[in-house]
Amino acid sequence: EERELVKGSKEAKRQRKKTKKEYKTRTVHSNLLYYRTKAEDNPNRHYADNKIKTTKYTLLSFLPKNLFEQFHRFANVYFVFIALLNFVPVCNAFQPELALAPVVFILSVTAIKDLWEDYRRHRSDKEINHMDCLVYSRPERQYLERFWKEVRVGDFIRLRCNEILPADVLLLSSSDPDRLVHIETATLDGETNLKQRQVVRSFLDLDCEFDPSKYRSVIECEKPNNDLARFRGYITHSSGRRDGLYKDNLLLRGCTIRNTEECVGIVIYAGHETKAMLNNNGPRYKRSKLERQMNVDVGWCVIILLVMCLFSAIGHGLWMYQYGEKRPVFDVLSPEGTHMSPVLSAIYLFLTMIIVFQVLIPISLFVSIEIVKICQVYFIHQDLELYDEETDSHLQCRALNITEDLGQMQYIFSDKTGTLTENKMVFRRCTVAGVEYSHDANARRLAMYQDVVDSEEEDCPSHGGTLPRRDSVTSHQSAAKVVLRSQSTKSHRRTGSRAEAKRASILSKHTAFSSPMEKDITPDPQLLDKVNDGGSQMDFKRFHSQSLSQMPSELTDIIDFFIALTICNTVVVSSPNQPRHKVRMRFELKSPVKTIEDFIKRFTPSRLTSSSNNSSSSSLNRSSNRGCSHLLTSPSAESTLTKLDEEPSSPVPAPPTLGTCYDGKPGSQEEVELRYEAESPDEAALVYAARAYKCSLVGRLPDQVTVEFPHLGRLSFELLHTLGFDSNRKRMSVVVRHPLTDQITVYTKGADSVIMDLITPPPTDDSKGKRHRRILYKTQNYLNRYAADGLRTLCIAKKVMSKEEYAVWLRRHLEAETAIQGREDLLFESALRLETNLHLLGATGIEDRLQDGVPETIASLRKAGLQIWVLTGDKQETAINIAYACKLLDPEEEIITLNADSQDATAVLLEESLHYIQVKFLCSSSDPSRAFQNDYASVYSFSPPASSSSSQPFLVHRLGLVIDGRTLAYALDSSLEEKFLAVARSCRSVLCCRSTPLQKSMVVKLVRNKLKVMTLAIGDGANDVSMIQVADVGVGISGQEGMQAVMASDFAMPRFRNLQKLLLVHGHWCYSRLANMILYFFYKNAMFVALIFWYQFHCGFSGSAMIDQWYLIFFNLMFSAFPQLITGTLDKDVSSETLQELPQLYMNGQNSEEYKPYMFWVNMIDAFYQSLVCFFIPYFAYVDSDVDLFTWGTPITTLALLTILTHLGIETKTWTWLNWLSISFSVCLFFTVALCYNASCPSCFSPSSPYWTMQTLLGEPLFYLLCVLTPVAALMPRSVGCARKCALKLLPSDVWLGPESPSANCEAFQFPTTITALHHHQLMLSFTHTTLIYKRHIIVI
Repeated sequence: EERELVKGSKEAKRQRKKTKKEYKTRTVHSNLLYYRTKAEDNPNRHYADNKIKTTKYTLLSFLPKNLFEQFHRFANVYFVFIALLNFVPVCNAFQPELALAPVVFILSVTAIKDLWEDYRRHRSDKEINHMDCLVYSRPERQYLERFWKEVRVGDFIRLRCNEILPADVLLLSSSDPDRLVHIETATLDGETNLKQRQVVRSFLDLDCEFDPSKYRSVIECEKPNNDLARFRGYITHSSGRRDGLYKDNLLLRGCTIRNTEECVGIVIYAGHETKAMLNNNGPRYKRSKLERQMNVDVGWCVIILLVMCLFSAIGHGLWMYQYGEKRPVFDVLSPEGTHMSPVLSAIYLFLTMIIVFQVLIPISLFVSIEIVKICQVYFIHQDLELYDEETDSHLQCRALNITEDLGQMQYIFSDKTGTLTENKMVFRRCTVAGVEYSHDANARRLAMYQDVVDSEEEDCPSHGGTLPRRDSVTSHQSAAKVVLRSQSTKSHRRTGSRAEAKRASILSKHTAFSSPMEKDITPDPQLLDKVNDGGSQMDFKRFHSQSLSQMPSELTDIIDFFIALTICNTVVVSSPNQPRHKVRMRFELKSPVKTIEDFIKRFTPSRLTSSSNNSSSSSLNRSSNRGCSHLLTSPSAESTLTKLDEEPSSPVPAPPTLGTCYDGKPGSQEEVELRYEAESPDEAALVYAARAYKCSLVGRLPDQVTVEFPHLGRLSFELLHTLGFDSNRKRMSVVVRHPLTDQITVYTKGADSVIMDLITPPPTDDSKGKRHRRILYKTQNYLNRYAADGLRTLCIAKKVMSKEEYAVWLRRHLEAETAIQGREDLLFESALRLETNLHLLGATGIEDRLQDGVPETIASLRKAGLQIWVLTGDKQETAINIAYACKLLDPEEEIITLNADSQDATAVLLEESLHYIQVKFLCSSSDPSRAFQNDYASVYSFSPPASSSSSQPFLVHRLGLVIDGRTLAYALDSSLEEKFLAVARSCRSVLCCRSTPLQKSMVVKLVRNKLKVMTLAIGDGANDVSMIQVADVGVGISGQEGMQAVMASDFAMPRFRNLQKLLLVHGHWCYSRLANMILYFFYKNAMFVALIFWYQFHCGFSGSAMIDQWYLIFFNLMFSAFPQLITGTLDKDVSSETLQELPQLYMNGQNSEEYKPYMFWVNMIDAFYQSLVCFFIPYFAYVDSDVDLFTWGTPITTLALLTILTHLGIETKTWTWLNWLSISFSVCLFFTVALCYNASCPSCFSPSSPYWTMQTLLGEPLFYLLCVLTPVAALMPRSVGCARKCALKLLPSDVWLGPESPSANCEAFQFPTTITALHHHQLMLSFTHTTLIYKRHIIVI
């Protein structure tokens, strides 16, 4: 042992001297070999430990680091500069300490918020770091409890059932007889179905318990990354043997161990290098369109400030210049005590005026916006209409600072499956051997189920005998299951967000994809009879040792069809009372083989003797199985080799020539219904469909799949390889040894677009070939019909291989498995060699039902002027049918279909499409692109007559565009993208079929960048992540495809229908509130600063102010801050009901009606006018009087405050008690502070003093008269303008065009009668906005 330790130390030194490798890898050694050596000798010392630290600050770094982060905002830097400038004697305007108060307050509030958030993260980190786990100790020679934070890369960890993984661990041992571990990954991807992980290949055959002290292997793997679906590497043993490592060997941090008493693994990645932590990005922060526009206006404010300062400096220089050599008595000397020249004096005054006019740049605006957005997010979360009871999930705002963008969307890009549809796949019909089975009884069952669901929605009390809406859950749940689930929930809360933990807990109560609608299939009587007939004939021939080749080919295809449905998947079988625990039934297996030669010997004729067939089936070649199981991985195929142990039942001996396991009780398993935990709803639907025909999946092991057939009993298929589904191949295959024929058979299922191309061309010179051609022709017709009905289609095929062919393929496949460089490409090529010359068995049609409210939501969004594009991976016919069902496409629309095989053909199609649009719809327009730029809302606001002439330009939008994935790839080329965009823009609907994730993101990026429009992408799966991240706003549906889309999104919602209220109501409100609040801030600050500017004309532009500096500093910070926050948070220009009844009101935000560039200048002009009134009315009131400066300046401050608050009241649309309270509080606060301040400071600023100023003013009637007249005069133009605007909107105008009008090419618009039920104030507002919108569009037409 000592020699080994010394040897390990020398090896570590040699490792340190090695140069860095060209490719990025990580080498992991066992820490047990270095426990007596120095820390610097351990080769794992450079890797991160397992301590989690998500906090940003420490006690020492908090202040400097937080200030550094806050100073990244230019406004904070500006105000700190102004405050420090006030400390310079020659240009200070206020008391230096007092000038620091506002910026210190703002920085302190932000720092306290950051500190509180960081403290919460610290508490969460501490809880996680101090969780316990079992780590092997070399001195103690046993596993000891250690904190998670003490775990290091290279440690051996023992994990028990229901424990959470503390790090990313390579699985080396399992108590499961099949060396498997089941894990639940809900905290990572939201998927609650169990996934299986396998012990590393070289540790499969250990006859004794794994001993970490004897471990001498070295692991080389890839660097830490955030790809949850990939892990590559290899392990090298002391003997020189090297085995590949795959993602199925890796247990990820945060997952929960299920169904396994205990397992052991070595830590590969720890702490912040684990895949879970690398995927934990937290909330996303973006800059909204409104904020970008606001920053432009802030720049204008800076320019106005500089102009005002420059004007004052020039004025002061001229003022001083007119005195010449004779200096005035009020002249300020330089620091040296000499007189300053007019030029130098003007320069110093320029800096002074920057300090005096600093309020023009609204320092409190940025903080107020953050507060208002947080409040908006809170109220969105509290909206009960955005809560989904079925999944116990509500809308989440993950990006906190783009809520107003929701009110300005113009384009929506949506996925189809799981977003528009339920992602609940229901088996509807199938065709086998060219014969179609319509399953009419099953269709009637589904119709009855939908009727029951609808009645349950209308009637709250449940009725006996009705089917439940939610997924069925067996009532007899065991106590152990409840404990397990509670522990799981607690663990999720420790390792993930609370919202995701709660969701995972709720969903874990149900078996995924197992609602009654999905699993209770009614079989087709004709097909059921043929299945029974085929099983009976096979059983007869098996009993009489006859060849199965003599059976009718139709019956053989039917049996093979259902075999493929049952075994070509990764479904895990679980018991009904404990769905988290697998059924344990296992047939006796022989020992595994380790070489190709041994494997081939297993298939020699000697295996057909009775002595070699006492067992149910032979064992799998584990090396080949494990290798190919990792051929291709995708989010929809987590594990390609699943495993299920089965307890032995009483088998009936089979004939010696047939390696089958036969249970004389075909229905023995029906007493206890098994549950199927599938990784995708398609797999579950097909397995449940096969079970309806008594072809049930009853067990799965890594090396065999057990199926029960009518008359045949249980058959055990030896599983040789599983080639998982991926988006490139679009198919999945399993290689098995058929138990009845002893042949090596490949069963494949996949998209019809790829499977039909892999079918062996039938011969033309015999009857068998004619039959095959007829089957292919009929099957293709049925596929087209299924797609036209909106069904998802899959083709089923098989291939029989000779042992020689299989040996050749296996040899090359094993070479691909052991390759380090380019392994994925080699395995992909290996799969292509296997999946050729297939025999077509049949096809299936699966229905994916639309979610509730999808057609209505799309119709409302269209009326709101939103362009909706659907980007889906489904085939064209299926997507078109769903598009009609969800009202994306209208039956009255003309459809432009683009299908091309080359880039040149695509260019021709686009040219023809543009020409067709121009000729038919724009024949009178010489500039088609100009017509494309018309506002799209017109087509949504008005329905054209049935007999519309081609001269109506707005009918260009009555088109639909359908394009397939291949053509889309050509159209997205830089040479054709402009033409494609021109065609797509002119169409009312766009449907992209067979599109890849990359194509989805490219389409979104093209529209966003070229058209300069606001885009929203919505999806529910991992294939939608790139599209969601590219769009201005990304929305994730927390559906059945996991949480990848949610984690990448800005907003997450349970249902697509929630998008309607999120955009039309909350989006409209958020945009309207923030837009008006920003404009109000600019107006308020400009109005207050202008008061001081007018005074400069009366004080020689000296930089002095008639307003007390306390009022100047705290006017924005205290006296006028609260009312605008209340209005910015609660104001509603239109009610929620009206916004949903009149979606056209949403165009207000699309066109930025609330915040156009000219509005900034209108508010600035109004601010300067009001400041003139508030300045000169008191000026003329007190002219030639003996009042001092502050006795005249304090009324100006009071009048300005009253005018500003009254102005806010005019702009407020919805008055609540909080509005009244905030305005009253601001007025009372001002007078209270003024009275207290004026009574407690008799000699603050000698010779001028504010002492008793407010008390004196309150005793004068003139002050009260000014408080009434001045705000009225200042606000008169705005009040008159608002009244005139409202009056004009309410008067009849050319909006009321009827069909008889010669200038009207559209139907007359009529308001919904429901508006009459609204309150008068509400009626006026909604009526006004709608009239403007429709008036504008008619003028455009």
